[in-house]
Amino acid sequence: MTTSPLLVGATLAAAADQSRVDAVAREAALAGQSVMDALLDRAGVDESSFLSSLAAQLQWPWLLTVQPDGDEAAHLKKACPTRLALRHRLIPLSFEKPGEHAGGPNGEPESGEHSAIAIACYDPFDLQARQTAARVVPLPIRWQLAPRAEVLRAIQEFYGVGADTFEDILKNRAADFDDAHLRDEANVIDAGDAEASVVKFVNQIIREALGQRATDIHLEPVQDSLRIRYRIDGVLHEVPVPENIKALQGSVLARVKVMAKLDIAEKRLPQDGRINLKLENQSIDVRVATIPSVEGESISLRLLGQERFTIDRLGLTPDYRAKITQLLGRPNGIVLVTGPTGSGKSTTLYTFLSALNNVSRRIVTIEDPVEHKLSGVVQIAVKPEINLTFASGLRSILRGDPNVVMIGEIRDLETAEIAVRASLTGHLVFSTLHTNDAVGGITRLVEMGVEPFLVASSVRAFLAQRLVRSLCPQCKQPAHYSKEQLTACGFAEGIDKTVYTASATGCTACRSTGYHGRLAIYEIVLVTNALQDLISSRASANELLRQARKDGYISLREYGWRKVLEGATTVEEVMRVTSEDFLD
Repeated sequence: MTTSPLLVGATLAAAADQSRVDAVAREAALAGQSVMDALLDRAGVDESSFLSSLAAQLQWPWLLTVQPDGDEAAHLKKACPTRLALRHRLIPLSFEKPGEHAGGPNGEPESGEHSAIAIACYDPFDLQARQTAARVVPLPIRWQLAPRAEVLRAIQEFYGVGADTFEDILKNRAADFDDAHLRDEANVIDAGDAEASVVKFVNQIIREALGQRATDIHLEPVQDSLRIRYRIDGVLHEVPVPENIKALQGSVLARVKVMAKLDIAEKRLPQDGRINLKLENQSIDVRVATIPSVEGESISLRLLGQERFTIDRLGLTPDYRAKITQLLGRPNGIVLVTGPTGSGKSTTLYTFLSALNNVSRRIVTIEDPVEHKLSGVVQIAVKPEINLTFASGLRSILRGDPNVVMIGEIRDLETAEIAVRASLTGHLVFSTLHTNDAVGGITRLVEMGVEPFLVASSVRAFLAQRLVRSLCPQCKQPAHYSKEQLTACGFAEGIDKTVYTASATGCTACRSTGYHGRLAIYEIVLVTNALQDLISSRASANELLRQARKDGYISLREYGWRKVLEGATTVEEVMRVTSEDFLD
């Protein structure tokens, strides 16, 4: 391979080793691989300097960000079809009107509504792509160069998830829509996917969701489309989908139901199932729930990876970690984790069980459903249809000589009374309650009908928690709040220290949201002797809260301020998920 002057000049601009660049380019060419991809991946060049230098030598515009003209989206997709864009990694940006340039590529005058089309790529050495585009696109092309990640992101967002298989599905509907054919496909999503286009389409949706750290996928039929949304860091994001995807709604939903071993003929009643997937040798457990709607079945998929549950991952402050360690060292009693759905209660309980899991302890759980499988732990799934409820299952568990018991949720008096009895007879019991704060767990148990003296003598602690989004470490910015603003929301401690906020534009690492991941904030109420006396005497919630504060309790919001001062989250996130304690 003869070294191109363009390559030499760009290499010098990127301050890379020219001999290394030549070797990588030669290897890629001999192997029939993309030279540009090889250079960016293996040659150690600085992509921005390298591509911008190429653009300057080619006299192409250099773009740091790529954004197609939304007003002309339909016409751009028609001019640059999906197959061309995805196969050759091109993204149409905009049309040029007559008169914007002196003439066509050979100087001839242009006529018509559009005179040319701007198309971005990241590989100017791919002559096949440029020749194919010149043959397919009905207008002269004004080439532009952009970073690879920007081009790939824009293609995905502009043409939609699974767009590369969409045309195949439409061409082969008879074969791909055959439910019997779909039944035979293995639940494996890797490079060796089966030929069926619907299978590949659904697998691509799941693969992309996992790549974006989504915890849930929602497939929701609407009047003229199939809406797909991912829940990322607790917030739903709509995913661009190919046009006319409504035509595939039945087959896409049927494929998911087949994977979850659900009845594909039953569309009138809700169903629940599970899918066990493998992605690049990683096992992924997926909980599937269907809901019938007037536009068709809506399907939700909860993505559960093989997580490692360790105390370190909870992100506890040192004083809270000491309290948790003390609680886990107790031989008996109840520890209740409270909070709304989606606040991370199950993760916290699994972490506690993992910390206690050893050969000297027998741990048994009863859950609805079993979210994660823990090695060495006996886990039971609730099945009301055969009368395997929390209460009935818990009775059987206590006859099985457990040391530690975990109840997915205390929903009724019967379950609560059995849990109390278990703790009083020498068992360590963990469970959850749906209450807004830790002190509220006390009143909830009493309201259920549990005698106050039993609550006081059996419960060791109430732990409330919420999840807040973590700031993206790459693009977070110092926040500018007045002292009055911080004081108004109760942020008094450390008011003169620097706090951070999310970037308005974000970056590629956080999908332009300014946040990356989530962390938990907590409040713990330890049932001390003084609090036991108040519970037994049926004290009010205000009296319980006052005593808890005397015992060292701090609220969710106050704990959140600690994380704000650490630069881990924002004032807005803490305010969003917490409320102030009001004492009469």
